[in-house]
Amino acid sequence: QVQLVESGGGMVQAGGSLRLSCAASGTIFSINAMGWYRQAPGKQRELVAAITSGGNTNYADSVKGRFTISRDNAKNTVYLQMSSLKPEDTAVYYCNADVYRSYWSRRESYWGQGTQVTVSS
Repeated sequence: QVQLVESGGGMVQAGGSLRLSCAASGTIFSINAMGWYRQAPGKQRELVAAITSGGNTNYADSVKGRFTISRDNAKNTVYLQMSSLKPEDTAVYYCNADVYRSYWSRRESYWGQGTQVTVSS
């Protein structure tokens, strides 16, 4: 099995910064894309940012220029540096990883348990 453990959420005032981390562990041969999603109350889960194993990144328009995604392939860890936070960034943030558990296995998608980010005005 594969586990994703997130950390770094919390409460911050508007304009502040937070850094989220997500470490993958378990039976892992390789990880393809890793990403961060968020879900606010009453809304659907949405992609915030994603990064491939080669370092190509993709961001939601709402966070471009404010958030930066990065990863450490040796540690199977993905980060999300969030700056200039706004109250509308308040949500539960989830980590996602597309994992190959062996050379022969198919790609599987795993999710973390979520971490709350609250931005006060």
